[in-house]
Amino acid sequence: MKVLETKIPDVKIIEPKVFGDERGFFLETFRQDFFHRECAERTFVQDNHSKSSQGILRGLHYQTEHTQGKLVRVTSGEVFDVAVDLRKRSPTFGQWVGVLLNEDNKRQLWIPEGFAHGFYVTSEFAEFVYKCTDYYAPQYEHSLRWDDPEIGIEWPLVNGEAPKLSAKDAEGKLLKDAAVFG
Repeated sequence: MKVLETKIPDVKIIEPKVFGDERGFFLETFRQDFFHRECAERTFVQDNHSKSSQGILRGLHYQTEHTQGKLVRVTSGEVFDVAVDLRKRSPTFGQWVGVLLNEDNKRQLWIPEGFAHGFYVTSEFAEFVYKCTDYYAPQYEHSLRWDDPEIGIEWPLVNGEAPKLSAKDAEGKLLKDAAVFG
């Protein structure tokens, strides 16, 4: 595995070594000693797996208590995965990183605590799996608007059509009105 830097130093792309032949492939998806050395010393307590159709946007989610760091990857299909820095004291506050994750590149993205996270499905469907550093706590969950002009995320919308959102995500707050981290 190797780590690729992003424009936000705390957000990392992890690129695996894939060993393949005519029978298929093998790769490590997580190795604690490598992760601690190259990304962050964290313990993961929950794994999640979702499946979504093309055009669905999930996020941008974050928890203000029981904050979650996430190590995310795609096992089938493709998503445009986004992290937005919500740490008020950070020099990259309000900035975003977006990465294509798919079944072919097998990349993972490390998104530490203090970030909003979301993804948009660009393929016919996508299966998305991720590890979390704390448990889901819906009473502390918030949604940031996917299309906040202050943040300016450049989503690769299929045919330029607006994404399909949950009711919760449609009610997401603008950065200027959102709860952020100190």
